[in-house]
Amino acid sequence: MRIDKMLSTIGFGSRKEVKKLLKSGAVKIENVIVKDSSKHVDPTKEIVTVHGDAVVYKEFIYLMLNKPPGVISATEDSSQKTVIDLLEMDDAIYEPFPVGRLDKDTEGLLLLTNDGQLSHQLLSPKKHVPKIYFAVIEGVVTKEDIEEFKQGVILDDGYKTLPADLTILKEGISSDIEVTITEGKFHQVKRMFEAVGKRVVYLQRIQMGPLRLDRTLELGEYRELTEEEVELLRNANNKIEKG
Repeated sequence: MRIDKMLSTIGFGSRKEVKKLLKSGAVKIENVIVKDSSKHVDPTKEIVTVHGDAVVYKEFIYLMLNKPPGVISATEDSSQKTVIDLLEMDDAIYEPFPVGRLDKDTEGLLLLTNDGQLSHQLLSPKKHVPKIYFAVIEGVVTKEDIEEFKQGVILDDGYKTLPADLTILKEGISSDIEVTITEGKFHQVKRMFEAVGKRVVYLQRIQMGPLRLDRTLELGEYRELTEEEVELLRNANNKIEKG
């Protein structure tokens, strides 16, 4: 990889700005000053320093966000706060994007990454990656609802959803439930409950594939995935594809 591309990728400015940085003698590879912007470097094997500080290069970034309500799942918006606005600059420079969407008023697990291949695998309709939600429902959720979800619910536009697993956690006039779906239609969980005469008053995604929301994250907080979690996501997709 060219040294100017590496440095610009991790936030040291545009290619033009990085060339000026190189010409100033501030950049070293293995303790040797490098001024040639076309110089190639292997960031996995060679130590690069800028003004004496070692720089860390990574091609992909994987972030788990506990999305708060009132924030939209987009990379930019002229009038509304986006999930990217919640990131520190050190992470935002990698230009991650949300994998799928959560409604503006929905909370919970949202994966942000710049790994387009993994994102495609997780979102592909052919993969049927399971997504688990916790919800508070206005109305009594019944065994009949469980059976209807298991058979697939007909939405307001006539579309019949794939089978979904519905579990009642707390019964009453207001019911706590968990539901697992394997597709991602617009406002799907809300529309599924509307189809059986009930209303979602609170919705939180708690799991996507094998990745479960880290309960230590407060709303609006995020962290990088561990190597094990990233590998788990990749392996899960391979299993789904083979299955």
